[in-house]
Amino acid sequence: MIWENWFSLASTAAAAGWAALILLPRWPWLRLVLRYALPGALATAYTALVMVYFFHVEGGGFNSLAQVKALLATEPTLLAGWVHYLAFDLFIGAWITTEVLRLSLPRLVLVAVLPLTFLFGPIGLLALFAAKLALHGKEEHS
Repeated sequence: MIWENWFSLASTAAAAGWAALILLPRWPWLRLVLRYALPGALATAYTALVMVYFFHVEGGGFNSLAQVKALLATEPTLLAGWVHYLAFDLFIGAWITTEVLRLSLPRLVLVAVLPLTFLFGPIGLLALFAAKLALHGKEEHS
């Protein structure tokens, strides 16, 4: 049950971060917290889980799908994988928020792209790229 508690804690913290990005995107200090502090805390939890559990999984590794399946077959290593997604996706969500504000894109872009990123990671990132291309065309190069 302890792994469920850690899962709930990490998921709730990340969900609160995503809600803050959508509801309070113009608060610069909050964006800093959501871009660095919260993903940093999640990354620290991930690092601890990896250091303690990943190297003890028989047959686990990254060289085949079977090895990855074995690696994520235990609750602590599966939790580590989940926390990995939470940390990276939230970091990207905060970056997306900064980009939308920097480019003065419509708020609708943020409201559409952030949930896509939260739920489907790279699909949200692609949606941002498409919105930037559609709204700024070739003039945007950064």
